[in-house]
Amino acid sequence: MLDHILVDVITQTRRALEDALLQRQAVEERFQVDVFLGDVSWETSYSLPGEEKPPRVRADVSVDWPTWSQSAYRSWSIGEPPEDLPEVVVEITLRVQRLSVMPDLDVVLACLPEESPPIGTDTLVRAAPVVEQVHEPGEAGPRFAVETSYQGTIRLGEAALEDTTSLAAPAGQLARWVASVLVRLGDLKLAYLPPDPTPAGDDNR
Repeated sequence: MLDHILVDVITQTRRALEDALLQRQAVEERFQVDVFLGDVSWETSYSLPGEEKPPRVRADVSVDWPTWSQSAYRSWSIGEPPEDLPEVVVEITLRVQRLSVMPDLDVVLACLPEESPPIGTDTLVRAAPVVEQVHEPGEAGPRFAVETSYQGTIRLGEAALEDTTSLAAPAGQLARWVASVLVRLGDLKLAYLPPDPTPAGDDNR
């Protein structure tokens, strides 16, 4: 059985990202359960408003709820203080895609700090960038993408466990930071391929 605390974390995170005027990529949202380990994860993707499809810059957001956090929360909820309070593992992957030429990595990384501002009491730390080069049959040349992930844990203190509305503050800090980095990446003068053609009969065009 899934306790409500994770649902509240997801709800507050989604609301904060939308309050930051980011646009959810509906087909990218996933909720998964590891049937062997019991870990639960939620993944979604957001872009700047008005972006083409696929968007030039995108943030993939992942929230993981480990089995031990679930056990710790259950212990706390029945009045048995756990050794460690539960926490969620957060990963933000910032991606620049649809590039027609390999970008200057120093220019891209200049927009990406080594770690995020404090999200509550914790920060997310940047991993090494990954460069993707794809050759599709029939295309004139390769297309490129650059992505960098930030990962860290957000501890759920007593205040958050007792009143989940207090999660709105760290969720808001996270969303505003993601939005500001996407804006900086979107402002870079990079060479992009044209967007994918809109399929005939697509009502969203």
